[in-house]
Amino acid sequence: MTVTDVLLCALGAVAVGSALLVVTTRHVVRAGLWLVVTLGSLAGCYLVLTAELVAWVQMLIYVGAVVVLLLFAVMLTRAPIGPSDDLDRPRWPALLVGAGAGGALAALLVDAFRGTYVDLDDVEPGTAERVGAEIFREWVLPFEVLSVLLLAALIGTIVLSTRGSGDRAGGR
Repeated sequence: MTVTDVLLCALGAVAVGSALLVVTTRHVVRAGLWLVVTLGSLAGCYLVLTAELVAWVQMLIYVGAVVVLLLFAVMLTRAPIGPSDDLDRPRWPALLVGAGAGGALAALLVDAFRGTYVDLDDVEPGTAERVGAEIFREWVLPFEVLSVLLLAALIGTIVLSTRGSGDRAGGR
């Protein structure tokens, strides 16, 4: 085992452990902070795999924008942050649906890549120029749709937070 293997396994273990804490914690803000740890460890995995550009994009877009948007949305809407007895539901349906979806995705992944062999000697290394060309030539529509989706989520959060505060203050 090389140092790269050890680092990749350690970062993978941190990512899996913190991802489990994201979905099992009862506090929304703590779940958001565990999501930061998960996404940061994935960025570390990208660094170990020498995909520096992808690692920086992971940190800037997901940790720097998506998680911050999530935390601001929670705090602006004044949603209950801690555990709430009136919102708790039985866990077994969620576990059943999650296990079924995970099993179906695992079976699909195994079936899709069965017998696939990649010869890494024939693959030319990725550069920032190639990644930029792919994003802005082939993937420009999904990129723009995602930006509009994030903008709509931000506007919706602002509308919900101002509507709630205006009703309490006696306006409208």
